[in-house]
Amino acid sequence: MIRPDGFRGAAFGTLRDGDARVDASGRSRLAARLGIPGDWAFLTQVHGDVVHHVTTPGLQGDGDAMFTTTSIPIAVATADCVPVILEGPGVVAVVHAGWRGAVAGVVGATLDAIRDAGLRVDRAAIGPAISPDCYEVGDEVADQLPAFVAKTRWGTQSIDLPAAVSDQLGDLPVWRSSTCTYTDERFASYRQNRTDLRQVAVAWLPS
Repeated sequence: MIRPDGFRGAAFGTLRDGDARVDASGRSRLAARLGIPGDWAFLTQVHGDVVHHVTTPGLQGDGDAMFTTTSIPIAVATADCVPVILEGPGVVAVVHAGWRGAVAGVVGATLDAIRDAGLRVDRAAIGPAISPDCYEVGDEVADQLPAFVAKTRWGTQSIDLPAAVSDQLGDLPVWRSSTCTYTDERFASYRQNRTDLRQVAVAWLPS
């Protein structure tokens, strides 16, 4: 588990921490370690830009981002996509951003939804995700994120997905993990082995 510096209620899990969406016992253990409630809110993630305002735990429906002003922990799951946690006075948010979500502007949509609710975001954390050194893509992806085209370590075309996501955060202070999920065996990587496993990013408002 990774706890970003300067955040009151944010954690990026590893494979060892389990997928709290589907593993109730793992969720209970992780919640106990973090000192937070065991009933969390989740999404059916669809690689889009739908944002949910969460007031109850449990499955919130289709979407890739949510925020809450309650004590309910909120979580997204990733296995190469970029997990983002946003924090501000009386509000936290989590975002799942793959390349489709980045193109759709899911991070900006989340910031807009929070501001529309009369709230503000003070800081952001970007968790472990696939690095441009390993994220080979075709023109159909690169053409949609031309400012973030890079090269893999084996010389093929890639995109810097964490940088594309970070760009949508504007002037916010950003804590960013340097861990690549493709190369670090502590994390699930769909690109590495088509795994069904996921790690979670969870945010909460401390009581």
